[in-house]
Amino acid sequence: MTAGPIPFEVHESGALFHGTKADLAVGDVLVPGRESNFAAGRIMNHVYLTATLDAATWGAELAAGQGRGRIYIVEPLGTLEDDPNVTDKKFPGNPTRSYRTTEPVKVVGELLDWVGHSRDQVQAMRNGLAALQQSGEAVIDD
Repeated sequence: MTAGPIPFEVHESGALFHGTKADLAVGDVLVPGRESNFAAGRIMNHVYLTATLDAATWGAELAAGQGRGRIYIVEPLGTLEDDPNVTDKKFPGNPTRSYRTTEPVKVVGELLDWVGHSRDQVQAMRNGLAALQQSGEAVIDD
């Protein structure tokens, strides 16, 4: 893979992904009640996942913490719902194929051959998120 991720393109494998900087292993289980990848000190009520490499890549690139971004292949162990933070608020329907669950999500693999967004794209996203934070509009519906 040489190009960066394509927005809204469902990964050819049909897998679901979780992007983060956490160092996880196959068999680990993600559960609600952990600190947010994006808001320091905020405990999350859901685990978030996606079927698009683009959304997973953003998760891996923008997550808090040190170390490299990682994209895990995950299997939900319960029901999913559309992620209301992007569904209909930012995009009509759910073209990012982003979901959340209050139930455990099992790590079944790690995607190693992904290519991230350009430095300019990442910086632009960080700038946009910082502007939302400053204006008080950085609201996470969790």
